[in-house]
Amino acid sequence: MRGPRSLQGRLLLSLGAILLVIWAGAAWATAMFLRHEIGEVFDSSLQETAQRLLPLAVLDIVGREEGDAATQRLAAIRSHDERLTYVVRDDKGQILIRSHAADPAAFPPYDGPGFRRTAGYRLYSEEALQGSVIVTVARSLAHQDGIVREMQMALGLSVLLVLPPAFAAIAFAVRSGTRPLRRFREQLETRSERDLAPVAAGDLPSEIVPLAATMNAVLERLRAAFEAERSLAANTAHELRTPLAGAIAQAQRIRKETAEPATARRGAEIEAALKQLARRAERLMQLARAEGGRLEGEAQADLRETVAIVAGDLAAAEPPGRLRLDLPDAPVPSRVDPDAVGIVCRNLVENALRHGDPAAPVDVLLSPDGTLTVANDGPVVPEALLARLSQRFERGGQPGRGSGIGLSIAATIADRIGGRLVLRSPRTGGRAGFEASLRFPGDKAR
Repeated sequence: MRGPRSLQGRLLLSLGAILLVIWAGAAWATAMFLRHEIGEVFDSSLQETAQRLLPLAVLDIVGREEGDAATQRLAAIRSHDERLTYVVRDDKGQILIRSHAADPAAFPPYDGPGFRRTAGYRLYSEEALQGSVIVTVARSLAHQDGIVREMQMALGLSVLLVLPPAFAAIAFAVRSGTRPLRRFREQLETRSERDLAPVAAGDLPSEIVPLAATMNAVLERLRAAFEAERSLAANTAHELRTPLAGAIAQAQRIRKETAEPATARRGAEIEAALKQLARRAERLMQLARAEGGRLEGEAQADLRETVAIVAGDLAAAEPPGRLRLDLPDAPVPSRVDPDAVGIVCRNLVENALRHGDPAAPVDVLLSPDGTLTVANDGPVVPEALLARLSQRFERGGQPGRGSGIGLSIAATIADRIGGRLVLRSPRTGGRAGFEASLRFPGDKAR
């Protein structure tokens, strides 16, 4: 049987077991001590009673008429349980005096002064007049054992009464003592995998502080490594802008100045390749922004404005009716940075335009609760592929089309703002097509 895995459970189990053993041992030792002390008290009472009775018995027997050897039985003045019984005998064993409840059969033949024990009695004897008068006092061992059992039961009951409050006190102390550990665990459980901020360790026990310090040092090294990676991607993409623009301009100039069709065709291919490279650099900058930038602003912005600007810019390069925009009448406020909203919207719409049916429109819908939905017609995407589309450089089984990081950028931003990019195929209400949706949290939701 395995014990509890939590530190709190182990402490409760171990401390409870230790407390139970200590209480049981203390109760047993106390019972043994009381048994011994009670025996000594009873022996003292036997001895004291015999020594007090002996002079009185001698006076009574000496004062009798000569030849009167009849047994004298003392009657009880009031009815009571006689715990101590006694007999007074002569040197021949003849009983001269006995208490009213004394049973002669319980008194064995006299074999000298002192204590004696039989199966059911503890006895003490004293003699006087050179052994001619002997007093023997007896007490029942059953009575003594009954008293000991009652005291043991009282001790056991006290243990049963004290243990539950003691366990409750231990549980309270353990929970109070491990509260900083629970807060430390909750910090680690609730943070996302992209949160590399240091873990608060101000109130941790001294035994755990080195662990927290080591973890914070590892997080800091990871943050520095990721920051260096993002900075490299962003700087590289930024530095490529100017030479790419110059190269595109040169390719366009070659196309215009040459009179040879083959050269013009080659110039057009070069221009297309450079433009694709420029778009790839732009995507890398967006990805670096999504992974490392701050995506929340202090003030709220209307999502409708950003979505309308991005949709209008993309619709200008498409045939009329290719892009259908549906915005609510009322403002849709959100604290998400408008640039981040624009990056998500542009990537989702460009993905739909590039991979959707060219003859079917692309629908861009912004709901009043801040959910942006982009849907297009086309073949159904298999479920296995659908689960991989938000990964980097996944092109949906169509090599050469797109950069493969558009949906990954949108998924990264969704994760950073506390949302989730939802991909569906077929689209909602249809039998085919593809749909991507993301809810931008408003001020109340945040």
